[in-house]
Amino acid sequence: MARVSGALLDTSMLIAPLAPERAAELPATAAISVVTLGELHAGVRLARGAARHRRQTRLEAVRRAFIPLLVDEAVAESYGEVVALARSKRRIAKATDLLIIATALATDRRLVTRDVAQARLAEAARIQTDLVV
Repeated sequence: MARVSGALLDTSMLIAPLAPERAAELPATAAISVVTLGELHAGVRLARGAARHRRQTRLEAVRRAFIPLLVDEAVAESYGEVVALARSKRRIAKATDLLIIATALATDRRLVTRDVAQARLAEAARIQTDLVV
């Protein structure tokens, strides 16, 4: 995968509405990981009733708005680096979070997230991080 500068939105940025004053702070252009699509698909399958419909609508909007970055060999190599870093620091992290961090590292993108623990691990991996709370 070619190194491309820009922002990578974590799934946490896409699952809940953002206050209008915070939304104005987001990058004008950004990417997502294919892993985020997987997490959104899981959210749809786990929800029932009106919540399922809202999540499906959000998933469809995300799919229209983004072409996801794939997990390729460069991301896999970065994933190994990030997993080793997390383990050496005795940090517990979900595989999906590690893959999103690895995608940011492999594509030279800054990570935009609401997840404090993920932001700290990304920073430890030398990734510029925007924590939106």
